[in-house]
Parts: sequence; structure tokens; C-alpha cells
Amino acid sequence: MRPITESDIRRSFVNCSKGEAQRLAVPRDLEEQPWDDLDFLGWRDPGAPDRGYLVADRDDGLVGITLRAAPKSARGFTSRSMCSLCLTTHTSGGVSLMTARRAGEAGRQGNTVGQYLCADLACSLYVRGRKKSIVGAEIDETITVEEKVARARQNLTTFIGAVVR
Repeated sequence: MRPITESDIRRSFVNCSKGEAQRLAVPRDLEEQPWDDLDFLGWRDPGAPDRGYLVADRDDGLVGITLRAAPKSARGFTSRSMCSLCLTTHTSGGVSLMTARRAGEAGRQGNTVGQYLCADLACSLYVRGRKKSIVGAEIDETITVEEKVARARQNLTTFIGAVVR
């Protein structure tokens, strides 16, 4: 992904108002992001833990999506969940059900799209091995890192398509 600025990010959102986009919390460390290893910039709002944001660079420009994380369930045991974008397996809350209001009229009518995503939205780093899920949660795959990246990008494209459709 190419480096992007705060103003790029704020202009990219497709499923919220311009006012909402101006008020949302943008990461302060944009200059420090590992841009070459990112398929999208994803972050959670430190002031509103149920909110997350995703900005992807597509052929037709940047697309930003606001996300809402479902409340965590209070399970008494350790469970494993898999991210639907990068297929990384996590234990105990490492994956969250995130919903995105659909863009346009569908979103104004309350329609949403949901996906199970890495709770920290660091899918690109997990796929490339730059970040690891909790020990014992990973699944051995026989495909290359490049194939994992291509699969994650396709899953991201499908998710974004469902939001903007």
C-alpha cells in the first residue's frame, strides 16, 4: 500500500457522513506504518473500543470503511476463531465480529455487512509473518506467503465490494 495522509483517510470513507469522517480518530503514527507490508490500513479507536476503521487502496482510489465490533461474549473457556480476511486463527478474543454499514441508500436504511476480522485489524502483518497470533493457534499451510497475500487481498476485495454494492 502507498503511504497515505490524514486528509486522504478522511476523504476515503464511503459508509459514513463527511462530518463523521472529520471527527473519527486517525492513527497518529502514519509516518511509522509499514506501508510496504500493508494491504489496508486498519485500526481501532482508542476512545471508542467498539469502533474500527479500514482504508484500502483500490484501482479506483482509496476506500475507507467504518466498522463496529460486536460486544465480546463472556465465555468460560478458551476458544479459537479465524479471521475471514487473512485466515489467521486466534484464541480468546483475537477475532471480532465487525459490521460495516453499507454505503449509500442501503446503509441509510440500516443494512450492514458483517465479517469476522482480526480484532487488531493487523491482517496484512499476520499474513506476512510480521506479527504472530498467540502460540498454538496457528494453522500450518503449505502455500507461499505470496499466495496467502493474494488470498487475503481477494477476501478484502470481496468484503469491500459487499459494503459499496
